[in-house]
Amino acid sequence: MQSFNEELPEDMFITEIFKSIQGEGTRAGLPCIFVRLTGCNLRCTWCDTAYAFHGGTKMSVAGVLARVDELAGRASETSGAAAGVPLVELTGGEPLLQEEVYPLAEKLVAAGYTVMIETSGERYTGRLAEAVIKIVDVKCPDSGEADTFEMRNLEVLGAQDEVKFVIRTRRDYEFAREFTAEHRLAERVRQVLFSPVFDDPAGKWQGLEPRTLVEWMLADGLPVRLGLQLHKFVWDPATKGV
Repeated sequence: MQSFNEELPEDMFITEIFKSIQGEGTRAGLPCIFVRLTGCNLRCTWCDTAYAFHGGTKMSVAGVLARVDELAGRASETSGAAAGVPLVELTGGEPLLQEEVYPLAEKLVAAGYTVMIETSGERYTGRLAEAVIKIVDVKCPDSGEADTFEMRNLEVLGAQDEVKFVIRTRRDYEFAREFTAEHRLAERVRQVLFSPVFDDPAGKWQGLEPRTLVEWMLADGLPVRLGLQLHKFVWDPATKGV
């Protein structure tokens, strides 16, 4: 089966590019340009971006860069690298499924952006440019995609990177707690994030109360940060492109 880049080596498939606030992680609340790549090879039970699984628009790397510059406020002749929004996140879907994400990330870094990539952890992240900040998920048991984490990713995590666990049940929490301790994640990365699943507006799944997760974290004295999806407090949780 051919991959996207084999069919169209100069194009990538993009679901959306938009300006919003960063909703998660240690940069939550900051203005950010999001580039959502199309396609994902996992099917997490609580996924809130299933609309990015298929379709998308064919765009060249240059076209994506131009759109990011426009949204960031750099498109005019008078604006420079210091103008506008400096933070860009590459997300999905699973962005590492498309080969063109690597040159895209490098060109964004070269253009002076702070570049983050959010990935499921199933793909090896070691090919990314060193300056790219990796936000790496480790899938918990009740995601339906347990045991998909690429363990080599532990070797290439650095002090600027973050590891995230999305947690829906006590079983998920205990898995995340033990994985964090076993692999000494708090010593490897900038931050370990425990993020509770939000209730699905369509009723397909039930989330976890943040207070419950906080109580578990405090009882165990974990060196982790609670991660709430801020954009879901600002906008309706079902809203796209925010």
